[in-house]
Amino acid sequence: MFQLDDNFLTSLGLGDMSTEEKKAFLLHIYEELELRVGTELSKNLSDNQLSEFEKIIQEQNPDKATGWLEANCPDYKKVVADELEKLKQEIQNNKQEILGQAQAA
Repeated sequence: MFQLDDNFLTSLGLGDMSTEEKKAFLLHIYEELELRVGTELSKNLSDNQLSEFEKIIQEQNPDKATGWLEANCPDYKKVVADELEKLKQEIQNNKQEILGQAQAA
């Protein structure tokens, strides 16, 4: 699917960040992507489904969570890809600002 790593940042023109800046920014990207995907997927789920999925997430069992998503949100991979693409575009549009903040830190 995709990997949030140094190569990902380099592809966005952010390869010159320090190791610590990269770690922090990758974590931020992951959390933002998780929030956006969750928000998008939740639009089509019932309250019962949301509750069920929340319990699965709390178990911290990625295989079970993936199986649940495949059964209940068959288009989840497309949602992830779409949201990642939007996020990448936002990062590219703000690259100079991001690099400026990273250098100031």
